[in-house]
Amino acid sequence: MKKKLLFLCTGNSCRSQMAEAYGKLYLSDIFEIYSAGTEKHGVNPYTIEVLEEEGLNTKDLYSKTLSELDDINFDVVITLCDDANEKCPAYLKKTKLIHKSFKDPAKVKGDRKEILKAFRKVRDEIKNYIKDELSKQFI
Repeated sequence: MKKKLLFLCTGNSCRSQMAEAYGKLYLSDIFEIYSAGTEKHGVNPYTIEVLEEEGLNTKDLYSKTLSELDDINFDVVITLCDDANEKCPAYLKKTKLIHKSFKDPAKVKGDRKEILKAFRKVRDEIKNYIKDELSKQFI
């Protein structure tokens, strides 16, 4: 039986969605991969765009809160922003908790080109973190 890994962020719209997609790509032989937010903001369209640029499947990505995953006992929880780390419920802190903060690309102001640049930068940082650091830690 695979262990269960949760990527937790604030709105489950950008960073945790990216992490879920890359987690499924690089860690799915070890973990069932989930993502959630302390709030629910909906998946950001730029998130979908930059993941699809990499050929990743985005059709199953949707924004959800922790309460929607109440019936799952996670073995590992990775918080992807300081806000989620601070708001992480006590029951999740009893699991293996890892904190790795990434900037929120949704907060970038500018034209489409500048926003996409920010989303790609965070996408690549998350991809490299999962591929190079997490996969070595758990494999």
